[in-house]
Amino acid sequence: MVRPFPGRFPGTRLRRIRQVPWLRRLVAESALSIDDLIWPVFVCDGADRRDPIDSMPDVARLSIDLMLEQVAQAVELGIPAVAVFPVTDPQLKTPDGVEAINPENLVCRAVRAIKRERLDVGVICDVALDPYTSHGQDGLVDEVGTVLNDPTIEVLCRQALVQVEAGCDVIAPSDMMDGRIGAIRQALDAAGHSDTLLLSYAAKYASAFYGPFREAVGSSFGLCSDKKTYQMDPANAREALREVALDLAEGADMVMVKPGMPYLDVVSQVKQSFGVPTFAYQVSGEYAMLRFAADQAAIDGEKILLESLLAFKRAGADGILTYFAIEVARLLQ
Repeated sequence: MVRPFPGRFPGTRLRRIRQVPWLRRLVAESALSIDDLIWPVFVCDGADRRDPIDSMPDVARLSIDLMLEQVAQAVELGIPAVAVFPVTDPQLKTPDGVEAINPENLVCRAVRAIKRERLDVGVICDVALDPYTSHGQDGLVDEVGTVLNDPTIEVLCRQALVQVEAGCDVIAPSDMMDGRIGAIRQALDAAGHSDTLLLSYAAKYASAFYGPFREAVGSSFGLCSDKKTYQMDPANAREALREVALDLAEGADMVMVKPGMPYLDVVSQVKQSFGVPTFAYQVSGEYAMLRFAADQAAIDGEKILLESLLAFKRAGADGILTYFAIEVARLLQ
């Protein structure tokens, strides 16, 4: 019989703190809660209308009346905020995206409807022109298709104002134009909306993971070129820190990294570098991969879903936009 002797085995055994569930919970470094969730919802015109999205099983475009039912359900589950994305009628899309500044556009009507119900939920509105432009770009373009930075910002300021006047709580510019946070902050303050929050999509990458979203809102139709001249290069992480620093200096209250899981290194660097409220978006492509794999029984959907979102928290995300929000809230309850 071989007898152990001093030094043969480790004195420190990290397995000791993994022995039982209560102890694992007690020493857990990260935790996922319902308070971390933001639910993105697609709203469309009409009544009693639910249009399934083929590339995003179990997600649908909802008319305002059905959206209100779903938002009320999210509130009952304790989800603190929803992000509203409009599915604009193609006949309303124009090269200049003028529908974005219409106070009676779909997103403004949806926000007013939520506020009339006096639901205890934050409303986040995307600021970008791609849901409204016939060419699918996030900004105005010239005759050769170049996306114009400063003229676009002028329209974004007007878009932000009509959304806030409709009742939006958080303006979330996702367009990636240089200088738009400062311009929108000034426009909101000048109009008496100094308390309106700005959540900047500060590090939004030119990612292939957005495909199902573009199908959902119809922004891929007519898109004649990519968005690499203004969205970030997936190869760059340090550049994201420059983007975040600029947006914070211009008045952003919170910052976003998008997509989520493929860019958790960026989420971590942003949180460690700035210590500000940092959000991440589990985008449509991430949702589709997990949902399709779970539907084929290739993975344990519930366990992997919770693990994926816990990874967001471990990286430093304070809030997570996810199409799984309602499902996750039920699991966490």
